[in-house]
Amino acid sequence: MIETAAGALYTGITTNVERRLIEHRSGRRGAKALRGKGPLRLVHQQAVGSRSEALKLEAWLKRQSASAKRAWLESAGQGLTLSDRQNPEGNHDNVIKST
Repeated sequence: MIETAAGALYTGITTNVERRLIEHRSGRRGAKALRGKGPLRLVHQQAVGSRSEALKLEAWLKRQSASAKRAWLESAGQGLTLSDRQNPEGNHDNVIKST
């Protein structure tokens, strides 16, 4: 997850975080949503079991509000997984299940 200079959070998946961050910062192969929004800061990275799980986590995060993403970021540092989180309404969200 990348934070822009304005504090916006961007979520994406990659197999090489360092390379992808360089691409985003250069603006040439990076996401259009990040162009002109630098400096960009990597605020979170997480290895997951498969591409499918990564896509599910990305989709779930992109549906969350900014405050929910920040709350998730705080808990992610404590070793919680997506399946351990509850959405702001209190309903358990089972987007990613243990395999």
